[in-house]
Amino acid sequence: MRKQFCDALTARSKKPDMVFLTGDLGFMALEPLQKALGARFINAGVAEQNMVSVAAGLARQDLEVWVYSIAPFCYARPFEQIRNDITFHNLPVKLVGNGGGYGYGVMGPTHHAIEDYGVLLTLPNMTVYVPVFDEDIDAVITRAGASSRPAYIRMGRGEPPKDYLVPAYAPWRQLTFGSGPVVIVVGPLAGTYIAAIEQMPERSRPNLWVIAELPIAFNPMPAELLSQIKNSSGLLVAEEHVRHGGFGSDLLLYLADKNIALRGFRHLYARAHHFERYGSQNFLRRQSALDVDSLLAALKVFKYV
Repeated sequence: MRKQFCDALTARSKKPDMVFLTGDLGFMALEPLQKALGARFINAGVAEQNMVSVAAGLARQDLEVWVYSIAPFCYARPFEQIRNDITFHNLPVKLVGNGGGYGYGVMGPTHHAIEDYGVLLTLPNMTVYVPVFDEDIDAVITRAGASSRPAYIRMGRGEPPKDYLVPAYAPWRQLTFGSGPVVIVVGPLAGTYIAAIEQMPERSRPNLWVIAELPIAFNPMPAELLSQIKNSSGLLVAEEHVRHGGFGSDLLLYLADKNIALRGFRHLYARAHHFERYGSQNFLRRQSALDVDSLLAALKVFKYV
């Protein structure tokens, strides 16, 4: 998604009040944006805490501020500055973390972002965008840029099946249709499940939904999805994020507030930061039982699957 991100911000750079800060990252990728912005493209160096405080100060001057780094360096290292300088003052700084989830798999736990949106959504006014497909980036940049709230954009890579027609962007989208249980996935992980689910018989095929904006309180669940949950044999949630503070917890509280009982529930999530071996993102997904085979096995607990 990084190329699409660069293209979207380059097009947006015509806005004279736009400023972009990077923590010494983006080489061989963001040069078109650097050229378009000129002095408004600021390399803050390996000093993420200072970068976020500078971003807050610029936003206080009514500038449109974007901050970019590898995901854990964007939210974990400068967390205090995000909390105190940005969210406590409800400043609309846009934090962009590249390599969400296990995106930087082989580089180990210091580079994994599997607790990012859970941590950030504990802060006031924060919104989170988790684009699903590369094609989502234009809409996400437009929506985040127009928002008056602080935002975190968790970028990964789009992973749809070959020749898949990506549906138009929306915070909630239904990707497959059937008479089976409901599956809700956060972000790009959903793309890895589409082909396998579409091959299932209609009677047992899940209704696969994906969410791209959090928290649910800012993006209420569509009526059609609520109806499907009420009438389905079960609900499965999958997210490349740790269990505590993740989307699964937020969803269950949301449903409880609406007095919606579930016939069955399964939660697939990032199980650990540390593994005996590290590999690609797909390898670590398998270690966490987030791969396609694990999803299909988890669905078998529901009736008719």
